[in-house]
Amino acid sequence: PRPSFRGDAGMIVHRISAGWARIEMFAAAVLAAVVSVLILFNVATRAMRQAVFWVDEAAIYAMVAMAFFAASASIARREAISITLIVDILSARAQRLMWLFVDLVTLVAGLLLIWACWIWFDPLTLIAVDFDLRAFRSQTFNFIYAEPTSTLRMPKFWFWLVMPVFASGFTLHALSNLLKTLAGRIPTPQTARDNAP
Repeated sequence: PRPSFRGDAGMIVHRISAGWARIEMFAAAVLAAVVSVLILFNVATRAMRQAVFWVDEAAIYAMVAMAFFAASASIARREAISITLIVDILSARAQRLMWLFVDLVTLVAGLLLIWACWIWFDPLTLIAVDFDLRAFRSQTFNFIYAEPTSTLRMPKFWFWLVMPVFASGFTLHALSNLLKTLAGRIPTPQTARDNAP
């Protein structure tokens, strides 16, 4: 019988990770549809010589967000592109150690992303200056909340918020994968199907 998380914290983390991955895949699918509609609208308006210039920028931001959500979900499903030539020839124990190393590196990368987003968005200073963006800029020389989009006439940070969301999901999925590997569920073709949300 394959190892189970039932009854311990690992199972809770796995369920949260699987649920969040489903939300990410839904968001990616919606954004893919939005990109398609925007591109078709852009083609139609250009054909009628009535181009709407903000459509290009909106499509780019939607496509970027779609890629981030899908990439995070691929970590949860262990469907990220990988070369397993070396792993496949190792013994079962060596494979487990290799996957532990991979999962640990992935988790550390996720934590570093969260840390980078924390520094970038600097929410504590923003709260400390009572959300006064001018005071925030003068204290930190950080212009994240001031930079506007080219044609949408919106602050770019609204679109950049996908980064901390991605970093959080990425880290959650990496932790779930690490706990699965520690429980003995190393990624094989069979367990990859079993572990899919």
